[in-house]
Amino acid sequence: MKKQIAEFIGTFTLVLLGCGSAVIAGADIGLTGISFAFGLALIGMAYGIGPVSGCHINPAVSLGAVAAGRMELGEAIKYIIAQMAGAIAAAAVLLLIANGKADYSVAENGLGQNGWGAGYLGEYNIFAAFVFEVIATFLFMVVILGATGAGAPAQFAGLAIGLALVVIHLVGINITGVSVNPARSFGPALFAGGTAIGQVWLFIVAPIIGAVAAGLLFKSGMLNADEQQ
Repeated sequence: MKKQIAEFIGTFTLVLLGCGSAVIAGADIGLTGISFAFGLALIGMAYGIGPVSGCHINPAVSLGAVAAGRMELGEAIKYIIAQMAGAIAAAAVLLLIANGKADYSVAENGLGQNGWGAGYLGEYNIFAAFVFEVIATFLFMVVILGATGAGAPAQFAGLAIGLALVVIHLVGINITGVSVNPARSFGPALFAGGTAIGQVWLFIVAPIIGAVAAGLLFKSGMLNADEQQ
């Protein structure tokens, strides 16, 4: 169970601090600050729980690892259950904290949920949202698999992966709020309800497509350093 506990804690941390930066401090730190909050939370957990579970804290990453041949599907399912539970718990805690402010309303202020279309940040359409989430998750998974592969300097893996998440957020927050992680999207959407829960399917499907595509590319040997040698 210790791997599942680690994945629960890691995903809880990412959602609470990442989404919390938007809900609680967004007006003060802006999009750049929010971007770094997500990346720094991931870096911290990479070194905190990485030695225990590998710090997937993302169902798409776990399925991408399966596609790459680095994880069994049965273990991935256990990881995903823990990740989803961690994200839901974090969103519940964030809502509890946010409600401590007199003028907070989840309907008006949100919970850091992802989205697209009229009324959501840059108001990009569904096609732009889908394309961004697939490609961003693909590139994110390439960094993860490359940084944790044979021959890569393991001590820098967490830093590389966390910084990749930062730059993805810097580019994509106005498009979708940036998911690249079904658990990160589902937790806040569950409590935000309405449009957020109606749109959450995209933030489950698109990241999985992107991550699995990257995993299959590594499994094929096209991006495997050992195969090239």
